[in-house]
Amino acid sequence: MIRLGSLAGYPFEGPRVLGGWTPPSTAAVYAILYRADPDGKPHDYAVIDIDHADDLSGSGLPFRHERSRCWERRAGDRWKLHICTYEVPGGTAAHREQIVRELIAVYKPGCAPEQYDQAWDEDWIQTYRAPTTGPLTTNRDRPEGTG
Repeated sequence: MIRLGSLAGYPFEGPRVLGGWTPPSTAAVYAILYRADPDGKPHDYAVIDIDHADDLSGSGLPFRHERSRCWERRAGDRWKLHICTYEVPGGTAAHREQIVRELIAVYKPGCAPEQYDQAWDEDWIQTYRAPTTGPLTTNRDRPEGTG
C-alpha cells in the first residue's frame, strides 16, 4: 500500500510493475509512477500521471492507453513503470474525478493532460460576519480590570 495526497492521503494498492499487471473490471482512481532514483532511493516514486476509469479493464491499460508513450518517455523504459489503484468506497465517477483533480494539484504529473491549482480565492465565498465567526470569549466574561 502507498498513500497519495495531502495529510493522511488516500490508501492506494500497489505500486505494482505496470507491465505485469492485469487490470481488473472495477472502477478506480489510478496513478502511474516510476522510481526516479532506483539505486539511491529505491522506495521513492515519482508520480507521472493520475486518472480514473469506470472499468480499468477497458481503459487501455497497461500499454494501449493513449498516454502510455508519455509514461515510457518519462520513465525511460516501459518496464520501469508502476501503477497503484484506489477503489473509492461508495464512490461515483464524480467522486473519482474530484480525487484525480486533488492529486494532480498536489503532484503536478507531467503526463496528465490538465493541471489544477490548489488555489483558493476569497471572492469565491466573499467575507461575512456572523455570531459564530467572532472570538470564543469576550471581555464580559472576565472580571472588570483584568483584561
